Amino acid sequence: MTLRPPVAVLRITVLFTLLAFPAAAQAQEKYKVRLATVPMDRGMRGTVAGTGSATAVLTGTKLAITGTFDGLISPATTARVHRGPAMAVRGASFAELIVSKAPKGTLSGSIDLTPELVRALQAGQLYIQISSEKAPDGNLWGWFVR
Repeated sequence: MTLRPPVAVLRITVLFTLLAFPAAAQAQEKYKVRLATVPMDRGMRGTVAGTGSATAVLTGTKLAITGTFDGLISPATTARVHRGPAMAVRGASFAELIVSKAPKGTLSGSIDLTPELVRALQAGQLYIQISSEKAPDGNLWGWFVR
């Protein structure tokens, strides 16, 4: 003769199991970014300089970014998130971040990513680029890595 657990116990077990799935779906992935100068030629040495770093947390499809930078020759003008075909290969921007309009400052933002962009983030294809007054095509850049 086999014993069957009471129906109430089964219902509670199923309830706890279902409640655990949304928590798992909202797990956080943490990324870091090391901001360094974009590739430059000899003529850019007087306009491109600086360093920085950022961190990002992916929760579901929302990417929250915070960071700092220092040493720009001229004030920052924009900070954007780009997608390249591979790490260290430039690509188009798709999101704007808030950036201090100064040679030293902060950047921040929160972006809702599509499932395709989440996969691109996880594959190392997304990067931050800061442009400045004297380097409008890019001053600092860095890829999101785990």
